[in-house]
Amino acid sequence: MRRLVLLLGAIVVLALPGGGMPATRITVYAAASLTGVFPQIDRAPRYSFAGSDTLATQIAQGAPADVFASASPKQTELLYHNGLLRRPVVFAMNKLIVIVPSSNPAHITSVYDLRRNGVKVIIGTATVPVGAYTHQILDSLGITQAVMRNVVDQEPDVKGIVAKIALGEGDAGFVYKTDAKPAGKRVKALLIPAWAQPPIRYEVGIVRKSSHRAAAQAFIKRVTSLRGRRLLVQAGFSLPRRPR
Repeated sequence: MRRLVLLLGAIVVLALPGGGMPATRITVYAAASLTGVFPQIDRAPRYSFAGSDTLATQIAQGAPADVFASASPKQTELLYHNGLLRRPVVFAMNKLIVIVPSSNPAHITSVYDLRRNGVKVIIGTATVPVGAYTHQILDSLGITQAVMRNVVDQEPDVKGIVAKIALGEGDAGFVYKTDAKPAGKRVKALLIPAWAQPPIRYEVGIVRKSSHRAAAQAFIKRVTSLRGRRLLVQAGFSLPRRPR
């Protein structure tokens, strides 16, 4: 009987991942615009998706994150220079577009139409990357004052903007190109002139307080691998020439 128990125990040990130790499950804090693609790249981590500024604040306050992926270098670089994040790398890029409800009740055909009286515009808050990028574009186009008069809501993350436009609670919203795709036929996308586009770079790094550095590094390698980059492209992101 004792030999049988030992044999069964050995079988159980061999069945465990990694030759006997359960796999380490890390926690990844990531920008809301990565909600669709990150679980495709790696299903294993615990994910917390929200506005990059909110997540950066939580990490600064000691939240138990292992990896942080931001929609803007502003948040990752600040944490890095404050000694809270290991050196981040650029892994993806994006563009901003304007979306309207599929019925397009305000008959918007161009970003310049958002200046018309009565048009209901939804943007991101100024502290979240999508909101900051929106202000940069409006400034570049020279229409900040006219459009801001029509802003009826400011959302803390890009998913909130997409949801409200899809429901017809606004006539137009500024979102990332990658967020229009999952919304399908509920919204229509309008392009913004390329010359007015700010550089939108996503960065990812390991939180210094993480006790799972090897697993966190393995996650980042999966994101920047050929498979990870292919999935990012399929989701609508563009890529740097190489992770840096």
